[in-house]
Amino acid sequence: MSVLQGSGSLYPVTTHGEPATGLGTPLVGPETPIADADRDQADSTLRHPPAGDPADTADRVSPAGDAGTDLGWALTRLRAAIDVTAYPLALPGADEARQLGSALRAQLADYLLPRLARLDAPLLVVVGGSTGAGKSTLVNSLVQARVSSVGVLRPTTRSPVLVCSPLDSAWFRQGELLPGLTRTTTPREQPDTLHLVTAPALPAGLAFLDAPDIDSVVDANRALAAQLLAAADLWLFVTTAARYADAVPWELLHTARLRGTAIALVLDRVPPAAAAEVTTHLAEMLAEHQLGAAPLFVLPETVVDGQGLLPGRLTEPLRSWFGRLAADSDARAAVIRQTLDGAVAALGPAVESLATAADQQANAAQALDERVRSGYRAARRSVEEALRDGRLLRGEVLARWQEFVGTGELFRTLEARVGQLRDRIVAAVTGRPAPNTQLRSAIESQLVTLLRESAATAAEQTAAAWQTHPAGAALLTPELSRPGDDLPERAERLVRDWQRSVLELVRAQGGDKRFVARSAAYAVNATGLAVMIAVFASTAFIPTGLEVAAAGGSTVAAQKVLEAIFGDQATRTLATRARAELLGMVDRLFDEEAARYLARTATAGVDASHGDQLREAARLVDAARVDAAETAGAEAR
Repeated sequence: MSVLQGSGSLYPVTTHGEPATGLGTPLVGPETPIADADRDQADSTLRHPPAGDPADTADRVSPAGDAGTDLGWALTRLRAAIDVTAYPLALPGADEARQLGSALRAQLADYLLPRLARLDAPLLVVVGGSTGAGKSTLVNSLVQARVSSVGVLRPTTRSPVLVCSPLDSAWFRQGELLPGLTRTTTPREQPDTLHLVTAPALPAGLAFLDAPDIDSVVDANRALAAQLLAAADLWLFVTTAARYADAVPWELLHTARLRGTAIALVLDRVPPAAAAEVTTHLAEMLAEHQLGAAPLFVLPETVVDGQGLLPGRLTEPLRSWFGRLAADSDARAAVIRQTLDGAVAALGPAVESLATAADQQANAAQALDERVRSGYRAARRSVEEALRDGRLLRGEVLARWQEFVGTGELFRTLEARVGQLRDRIVAAVTGRPAPNTQLRSAIESQLVTLLRESAATAAEQTAAAWQTHPAGAALLTPELSRPGDDLPERAERLVRDWQRSVLELVRAQGGDKRFVARSAAYAVNATGLAVMIAVFASTAFIPTGLEVAAAGGSTVAAQKVLEAIFGDQATRTLATRARAELLGMVDRLFDEEAARYLARTATAGVDASHGDQLREAARLVDAARVDAAETAGAEAR
């Protein structure tokens, strides 16, 4: 139950400065004590944060058995969790999450932590409302001095004006409340300043803050108005007979209700003939929005005096109400605690929204990364399939292999060194490279072409997959849809490195073979080429058409030669190891290509743990709030 609310009664609606009959009696003030149940509920935020700067306690470990009992520590930890959580991916709801996170950070820094540290600080009444509602005129009239600018030029209030008693000025000058606003003693144009004014007519314990219009045409003013309302102990909402049904004020009133903020309303500039009708309609709207218990004051159309102030007889009921509130420390503290407790309680659902958005960010980053890995896994499978189905043995490679085997070149080079000398002589006379050189070049060209085509397909398919995802589309850049600029060079280097590794395998496997020792490097090269051919047709090679006899026979010939040299098992081992080495290199090449995409999500800075961190921080705040309420209840008894 609100401390501004009684059992089924409304604070009196006042018209022309007089209470309307039959609508109850004042509920806050010396005449009306606050119910024990209300006080018990409001006392749930009695615990103070740890001594020292709250920022120093973000990483402090709560003592065993005390976790959840220190509300200040829990709120500081929550602020740290909100600070580190970002929503960088372009997802539906990300903008809302960023705005909500910013609003919660501001509320924690501007209000919750400073207010929790000083429950005895003056009650801050934030005066907010629509453009031209007369907020500044009302504030001036309540403090009986021209402290805030008025006029027809909009927006009039460009920077907020805080009016307090001279006895309270030190508290507001220190900057604990609304620390992000620079204190000034003269009016400024900048919205990030807080103009401090003292008014001797204002009693100690109470301060008014004239906020910018909540529907200002200036974006910064609207944002500042919302920030100030979140820092209010009590929100005095000012509207007019012509504007009270506008949508924007009701959205903010709804937000204030959800936060548990104490609210009072002033209906200004009401034509006397329409007072009853307008007041009744506004009361009905308040009831529909579960704000029926909010105090409502009605001020008629009138003419200001020479100082621009409203007639004292019209503002006297409102000034008296605030005067009683300022004089009653218990009532004032109850309002503060009601708003503070409501704000803390409202953190839970808000933080859960942030945690859900953080989870969505993590899931999106994971989904984007998986699309990348899937695209390049497909590229790897295409290379592996090409090694299985024999397609690499067609075209230039097949022709050069047939030439190498069909002329008996393979067998002659394995038998004597004379083959090496003969080939050098033939190459010098004819200008044509030796058959084994041509074959090796054909293998290299075929493999490089395969790798480039597979990488290009993977880049295109991955780009297409990202394009269909809102976050992926935002991260895409034109160069990602094609392979890296240096891919051709890296592919060529990969193939050459693999060919050298095959030769090393042959040397290692055939080190004790007589023919290898006798033929040395020339025999190793020829044998290595046979191993490469075996890799290309190691399983299920079924040539078609005119290739059947030539390719099939050539492959069998290569395998038979290798088996004769190394043995059946060793031949299979050679081919298997050579294939595995090649695929391992391909994996690394495609991993480098995929890394261009993965770097985009990594740079975004999405952390999968942030959602759980937010939930745990909110749980600690809720536990601390419950513990504080139980402690306050025990002390009250």
